[in-house]
Amino acid sequence: MTPFGQALRDMRRKRGISQKTMAAAIGVTPAYVSALEHGHRGQPSWELLQRIIGYFNVIWDEAEELQKLASVSHPRIVVDTSGLSVDATRLANRLASDIGKLDEADIREMLSLLETRSPDVPR
Repeated sequence: MTPFGQALRDMRRKRGISQKTMAAAIGVTPAYVSALEHGHRGQPSWELLQRIIGYFNVIWDEAEELQKLASVSHPRIVVDTSGLSVDATRLANRLASDIGKLDEADIREMLSLLETRSPDVPR
């Protein structure tokens, strides 16, 4: 699941809306809504994101947060380490191969370290 998918699911469930109802209202299929929620689809297009924001009639701050979450919700990432150090390339490759083996505490610890270094990046 992606950060955007989790937020979308939480908003929909909090309001008691089915995937089918939401899908019809924003012009997509229920399967597409499910794929967005489960992280099987990448970042939604700007247009679709605006339809979702309009559908939920969210305020500015919440709309901005959804946009930030969408921007960090690519389920398949490509990390370009060309021009970076050998250790940076090694880190990217280790993370790619081992992320599925990390427990949630390790992931939160790594995120915390990164977030203290780059606090402006959406969470």
